[in-house]
Amino acid sequence: MDKFLFALFGFPTSFLIVIYRQKIKEFTGSVGFAEKYLGRGGTYTLILLIGVGLFIVTLFYITGTLQSFLRTVFGPLFLMPKSA
Repeated sequence: MDKFLFALFGFPTSFLIVIYRQKIKEFTGSVGFAEKYLGRGGTYTLILLIGVGLFIVTLFYITGTLQSFLRTVFGPLFLMPKSA
């Protein structure tokens, strides 16, 4: 059920971010580091990357890929030693 709710929130939000990036930029203003490192129009590119990133994270979460990746990468850091 949690995956369904996450998808119900994540996919439409990501599409709205991509579609309304002009309005979001007008609301938030320019982002200094984005303009510096992504070049002219970097704020629009950053907003687009956030929207696409949210879509990908949502897709990975509902398919279980995100959990598997996090368990593989960070799992050894949190494993408890086996008691004898």
